[in-house]
Amino acid sequence: MNDSEQSQRLSAAPGSIEPHAPLLTVPPEDQLLYKIMSVENLLHSITGSYLYFNRVDSYADFPNADKNDGQQLPMDQAANATTKFEARPDYDAAQYYDQCRARTYACCFSTENSDYIWKNYANGSEKGKVCVVFEFGKLRTLLNSALDPEGAVLRYNGEVFRQIFDVNYGLVDYVDWDSHRANEQHLPNPIRYTYIKDAARFSEEKELRISLSAISMGHFVLKDGARIQFPTSLLLGFDFCKAIASTAIREILLTPDADAGFLTRELSKLRIDLAPSSGTT
Repeated sequence: MNDSEQSQRLSAAPGSIEPHAPLLTVPPEDQLLYKIMSVENLLHSITGSYLYFNRVDSYADFPNADKNDGQQLPMDQAANATTKFEARPDYDAAQYYDQCRARTYACCFSTENSDYIWKNYANGSEKGKVCVVFEFGKLRTLLNSALDPEGAVLRYNGEVFRQIFDVNYGLVDYVDWDSHRANEQHLPNPIRYTYIKDAARFSEEKELRISLSAISMGHFVLKDGARIQFPTSLLLGFDFCKAIASTAIREILLTPDADAGFLTRELSKLRIDLAPSSGTT
């Protein structure tokens, strides 16, 4: 199969719903998830109807960002680099994992409403910060429905494609970054690297992440044959009003210094009222 044929075939490959769940630690349905956001970004997300996903190799623009997010473990790299594909002797497992990383996105939450997440995220906002509290099972149901490859589409440069991303959910596994190995017995599925982080630096996050990952062999192409370039972020369609109505969003918490009046007024314009239980941390 030549490169053109490979590209044409893969451009039509649909995504899947939770294909790697057996490899991940999934919390119970009633697990509450906490997402710290600036007031401004919350309003942008509501009016734009999206959840924001970062490409995992692009976390570098804020303090304490994990520049190794989704990266192969240091102890794995040598063996990965010497493992070649039989059909592609010029292509090794390390290159494959790097390609996977460049096509994987994450939206991150915490399983604990901790001082750590309030201190370290969404800083620098003029209007303050909020914490959106989700119920995992209901959020998962909404997203799986939205990403169902039978009806979901991907929009890129004005063109519409079938939904190409696998969606997975899992708790992050915190390890000793410098000594841990994931490939001692066999090469791991690339999704494992998406859910491993350095315990010394990040274990207080208590992170649950949602990942979107596209198949990493071959290329995705536009109708004119140009290759799709994976941007550093994705906006996944998400109806906040529907999430609030279904209690997938349980409440919105504010810091004492957040501009509650501004947020209340802006939400009122969108016909969203803060529930009585919403309040400060």
